[in-house]
Parts: sequence; structure tokens; C-alpha cells
Amino acid sequence: MSPRGVTIPEVRQQLFDAAERILLREGPSGLTSRAITREAGVAAGLLHNHFGDLDSFLAALFVDRARTATVRLRGLATQAGSGAVVDNVMVTIEPLFAGNLLALGGLALARPSIVSKLGEAHSEGALELDASERVIADYLAAEQQLGRVPLGADTASIALALVGAAHQLLLTRGPHAPDLRERIRRVADALLTP
Repeated sequence: MSPRGVTIPEVRQQLFDAAERILLREGPSGLTSRAITREAGVAAGLLHNHFGDLDSFLAALFVDRARTATVRLRGLATQAGSGAVVDNVMVTIEPLFAGNLLALGGLALARPSIVSKLGEAHSEGALELDASERVIADYLAAEQQLGRVPLGADTASIALALVGAAHQLLLTRGPHAPDLRERIRRVADALLTP
């Protein structure tokens, strides 16, 4: 534990990382202020000192991890003209199926109290809910200019359909669901293969 009054460098990330570990290990029900600070190895009141309450902290965690995922997505534009279009799109969509992003999606569903805080973050510009859709649409438009996506294709609608399908599959998957990657790849093939 850190002594009272001692500054802890990067405490936000330390708390975020601890919360993410708990979320992956125990699910949303394991996320308490005490469990998070204990996991992070910091004083019990530190989370509340920095974030005010647990819901504000969890919303900030969600925004932080969404921002990190968005930064990773931006590399798709550099892929225009190389590889197969469906393969490039899949590389962008597959991180949505990673354990931590799945768990964060479950967190938003399990704790509706953070949804209003996420809405505030979105209205303030801190959370880009449509980032993956925009990145994929821009990539497909670039491929369209190169003749690798048909000229008449509505790239914005295809991007929306791909992201919407990924979200639907994530939110409705059950314990016996077929492989998510295989299902979204079939959707991508159907939408992008002339």
C-alpha cells in the first residue's frame, strides 16, 4: 500500500489495469472500489479521491479502453491497396472480440448506471462511439478509389453493417455460440465480395 499523501505516478492507469484484471477474472460483480484498490496495491480511498465514485471510475475506464482500441483501428487506412480487402477488415474487427473489450461491453450492460456517464463522455467528445465505423468506411472508400471495392458500393453502409453485425454477435453470444470470427467473416465476405 502507498502511504497517505505520497504521489503515485500514473495512478489512473494503475487503477484501470487493476479493474480490467478483476473484470476479466470475476466479471462485473467483482468490481468494487475496495477490490480495485486492493488489486492495484493503493490506499482504499484513492479511487474516490481521483474519480468521485465507482460509476465515474468505470465510465472513465470504458472511455480509456475505447480510446486505446480506436488508436489501434486507425492503422487500417495504411492497408489500402495491399492484402485482401476482407482480410484487412477482419484485422480491424477482430480486436472487438478480445476478452477485455467483450468484458467492457458486458460491464456497460451489467451496470446501467454508467450509461449516462458514457453519454456525457460522448457529448463532450471523449468517447467516439462511431470510431470503428468511420475507420472502416474511410478504408473502404480508399479501396474503392483503387478499384478494389465496386464503385457503386455504399461504403458507409457496409461499414455500419459490419460494425453492427459485430456488436450484435458480441451482445447475443451464448455459451454454445459458433465462433464469432467465423460468423463475422461470413458477413464481411457477403458484403464485400462482388
